Amino acid sequence: MKILITGGAGYLGSVITKHFLEMGHKVTVLDNLIFKQTSPLNFTYDENYKFVYGDVRNKRLLDHLVKSNDVIIPLAAVVGFPACKADPVLAKEVNYDQIVNIINYGSTDQLILFPNTNSGYGIGNPGEECTEESPLNPISVYGETKCAAEKYILENAKGICFRLATVFGSSPRMRIDLLVNEFVYKALTDKYITVFEKNFKRNFIHIQDVANVFVHALNNYDSMKGNVYNVGLSNANLSKQELLEKIKSYIPDFAITYSDYYEDPDKRDYIVSNAKIEATGWMPKYSLDMGIEELIKTYQVIIPTMNFQLRNGFPLGYANNM
Repeated sequence: MKILITGGAGYLGSVITKHFLEMGHKVTVLDNLIFKQTSPLNFTYDENYKFVYGDVRNKRLLDHLVKSNDVIIPLAAVVGFPACKADPVLAKEVNYDQIVNIINYGSTDQLILFPNTNSGYGIGNPGEECTEESPLNPISVYGETKCAAEKYILENAKGICFRLATVFGSSPRMRIDLLVNEFVYKALTDKYITVFEKNFKRNFIHIQDVANVFVHALNNYDSMKGNVYNVGLSNANLSKQELLEKIKSYIPDFAITYSDYYEDPDKRDYIVSNAKIEATGWMPKYSLDMGIEELIKTYQVIIPTMNFQLRNGFPLGYANNM
């Protein structure tokens, strides 16, 4: 199939692109390379890969690309509450207006796979899992624009929408600001971390499993279309404190301080049920433990001068010095 991925040079897109190319699909990536990333270089050898430099707000370009593809995966987004709060107009144009335009330019025969965030649940009831039927309560511009886009897709295109848990893991366009990625990075570099609102809970999912769920949905589109699915690790509804204790079991040489002196501006606090997506036959393959070990190796590559310890007591890169 011919697949268009907007924002396909980003953190998620770089991994999802690889999966679809390996399946033999033709992938076109539209991206403005705002972070000067070079992740498309991983795929330029593949004759089924096409890169288009451009902005999703360019309606003429978007119209042409939508009409030229069978599957649309709109990953382009202004991500996170700080960036969206800083420029809410841009957030609406990219996160919501892009989706409206894609549907208006497309046809009923096209397939749409849309990544929302489960941050739309906002603040959940203590001890109560958020299901796909739980009311959405976005508490940021980011959550509001993404949830509005999801609603528009379900009402007008019968696409498949994923409410993704907080993603972790490595990508050719690496992000260190995501919670697990950031905590592991700080544990290895700063050797200490101060955390506010230690009991706030979130759900987590590995980036490879995000790619896997897109593949699963494309392969089962007829039975899954018109639905929304939570996508996360069912055994990883963790508080910040529980997450840090898990990381500390792999990187013991760092200090953790819990403080209530300041409030975390990110007020998300909820646990999530992933039973609906699991009932379709999809299950995650990557655990949180696997992700932490992967990230330790990743940061060895990103900052090769760092000399931190693995659990076996040897410095990273030890074998290269023997």
